[in-house]
Amino acid sequence: MPVTMRDVARVAGVSVKTVSNVVNDFAHVSPTTRERVRAAIDELGYQMNFTARSLSLGRTGMITLAVPELRLPYFAELSDAVIDAAGAQGYTVLIEQTGGSRDRELEVLTSARRRMTDGLILSPLGLRAGDAPVLEVDFPMVLLGERALHGRVPHVAMANVDGARAATEHLLGLGRRRLALIGTFDREGVGAGALRTRGFLEALEGAGLEHDPHRTGEALAWTRATGAEAMRAVLDRGLEVDGVVALNDVLALGAMSVLHDRGLRVPDDVAVTGFDDIEEGRFTRPSLTTVDPDRELIARTAVDLLVDRLRNGPVPADQPAPEVVADCVLRVRASSTRPG
Repeated sequence: MPVTMRDVARVAGVSVKTVSNVVNDFAHVSPTTRERVRAAIDELGYQMNFTARSLSLGRTGMITLAVPELRLPYFAELSDAVIDAAGAQGYTVLIEQTGGSRDRELEVLTSARRRMTDGLILSPLGLRAGDAPVLEVDFPMVLLGERALHGRVPHVAMANVDGARAATEHLLGLGRRRLALIGTFDREGVGAGALRTRGFLEALEGAGLEHDPHRTGEALAWTRATGAEAMRAVLDRGLEVDGVVALNDVLALGAMSVLHDRGLRVPDDVAVTGFDDIEEGRFTRPSLTTVDPDRELIARTAVDLLVDRLRNGPVPADQPAPEVVADCVLRVRASSTRPG
């Protein structure tokens, strides 16, 4: 016979209601009682009946994660981290791919599929500040990325400016002065590209240098192919380059392939940095120096904020919604400086 909450309650010496409060992680259970109930759960091998739980709580035990493109390594690895963080809280994740389209992002907010889940973690690229009214939704939601579109919606971002500044200062500290910037940004100046470009320019200004616009390789889509095209365009202008700051890792990988094709050695002739710390960059030759935005912390924080809204209701009207900026770390590898 399957183990029931009543069995757990008997072994722990508490009421069935207390067991329910513990397995659903409700507050107002003392640490001692909570530990006793968990010990009984482990001893008996109790497993929650999630169907019954959903019926009793009016919840599905599922959340939606909407990201632009899973073929981009950063969003694939972020999704994996969100799945792990949600699983630790007892939730399953349904993933939606928006392509960065405003229409698809709006659809995610209203579709029947979203109603199959308890809440939404959304990483928007197409939505703009004027879309704030559409975020007045009746379900828990957390925003990821650079667009803090609504003061009533919890928001988790990364330190884009600081990270790009650190990468640029690293190259400047190595004596590199003729730096190319690979990747461009949306013209509204609110996305990751704009913020990372600002960090790049701030570092140059701090070193008393100006950036030559001819050393910018435009890449509106951030892929290996566009990174290669952008690097090729800069080199074809005949300008000397001794360092590359790419606005994400796949742009950097594309740029490195072109440098290799042109007979330029990395890092001897040209040092290269990226941003995002995707797994692939650790295993390229040379391995890629990059900014680690702490993807796991971003995922865990977003899930924690969403689960908090699920358990405690909306952010009180007299309080601002939480806004968290994850710290970043520069991971120095062989693409910018040889060991020793």
